[in-house]
Amino acid sequence: MAPSTGIIGDQSPNSFDVVPVLDLKDGMVVHARAGKQAHAGKRAEYRPIATPFAPPHDAQAIARALLGITFSPTLYIADLDAILGRGNNYELCRALADALPGVELWIDAGFCNLDDCAFWLPLGATLVIGSETVRSLEDWKAIRDSFGGNLVLSLDFDEQGLRGPKELMSDLDLWPQRVILMSLGRVGTETGPDFDLLRTAVTNARGHHVYVAGGVASYGDIRAVAEAGARGVLVATALHSGAVGQNEIAALRGERRSRT
Repeated sequence: MAPSTGIIGDQSPNSFDVVPVLDLKDGMVVHARAGKQAHAGKRAEYRPIATPFAPPHDAQAIARALLGITFSPTLYIADLDAILGRGNNYELCRALADALPGVELWIDAGFCNLDDCAFWLPLGATLVIGSETVRSLEDWKAIRDSFGGNLVLSLDFDEQGLRGPKELMSDLDLWPQRVILMSLGRVGTETGPDFDLLRTAVTNARGHHVYVAGGVASYGDIRAVAEAGARGVLVATALHSGAVGQNEIAALRGERRSRT
């Protein structure tokens, strides 16, 4: 896969992406257990996914199914082994990149600093930098200044608020073009997104593209996120359960295109 040169896909003002998520662990696709918080320490409890699309060891088949349902130009991949500091799934990610030409991979591998990022650069993917793993504001600035448009910042929230440097939420000049609002405690729970957080971020976004992750349970949730002004939503559980299907996503895409 060639290195990304920035944002791809539909750039119309009303464009909205339903971005499918793959969590990788021990060479398989895994999934959060309902009711389990997803921050560090709980990711170790993720189990091989039960999905109608393919067995958990067939990441390529699962990825193709999710991309087919969502029509997404992007696939989000969380390497839980890398995030937990116990190895990585780099070769599996490289196989996915080779198998999915034209798809922009967003890779979350627990990046802390420039050295972490450099290891993954040959993959040609967009790097997702989680605020929970950034050790300092200086590390974030160094990463941002080095990689620019090939980055997505994930602002990671738990019940205590933002995990990581607090300036990342209060100073939007620190943001890259694309930002994810990641509600860690809602991942895998289907309890609904944090709309209060979303409304605050969109109000202050000043042209940044805001994505929402954590808790999406239904097509109604996705529509509400879109209407609140987000650029996209990250989804896993609702796709595997069938709560959100291809026809609904196609209808939403058509509706929003008709507004342009």
